[in-house]
Amino acid sequence: MRSAGQILFIVALIILLAIGGYLILISEQTAKPHIETSVTGQITPDTVAEKKRETPPKPPQQTMPLSITSTAFSANGMIPPRFTCDGKNISPELVFGNVPESAQSLALTLEDPDVPRTVRADGMWNHWVVWNMPPTTTRIAEGATPSVLVGKGTNGKASYLGPCPPDREHRYFFTLYALDATLPLPEGTTKEELLKALAPHLIEKATLIGRYNRN
Repeated sequence: MRSAGQILFIVALIILLAIGGYLILISEQTAKPHIETSVTGQITPDTVAEKKRETPPKPPQQTMPLSITSTAFSANGMIPPRFTCDGKNISPELVFGNVPESAQSLALTLEDPDVPRTVRADGMWNHWVVWNMPPTTTRIAEGATPSVLVGKGTNGKASYLGPCPPDREHRYFFTLYALDATLPLPEGTTKEELLKALAPHLIEKATLIGRYNRN
């Protein structure tokens, strides 16, 4: 027969084991990740992992503006005589960049806004008018005439006319237009008619300025 001390020791041991088992159970429950339930049922751990792996939103892409440059002269630089009435009177090479993806055609004008009022009341001379170039066009080679529609300049001819200032240094504006459509205009259209027709279709435009002085 066991003594009272032995009985107390056994009871204490049983209590300690019970408390230890309870603490282990609580520890396991708190160590598990908390998973919320949805209206349709329980969310699985895989769903939680997928949420953690969600790709962060990409920053907005920076689009470069439409550009027109020339290998013959720099912006606001002097146009070499070979491209004027004092030389071969051929067009300089032009390079187009960053044409919008939505563009369906390109147009080009060359104008001189520094004409003496005694020569032209509006002070403007149109040297080149071109439209319906493919949007994939990246350059016009030196002396080349695009195989598209060419309009009529101030001299009445549908061709390139080089700078030929009668009095002093003039500025010459090569303007490139990106359009969302091709234009149903006939050969020989004037610059003013072209600008009116392209206005509702204009996406973006860019200008290259060159200078020339016969003196």
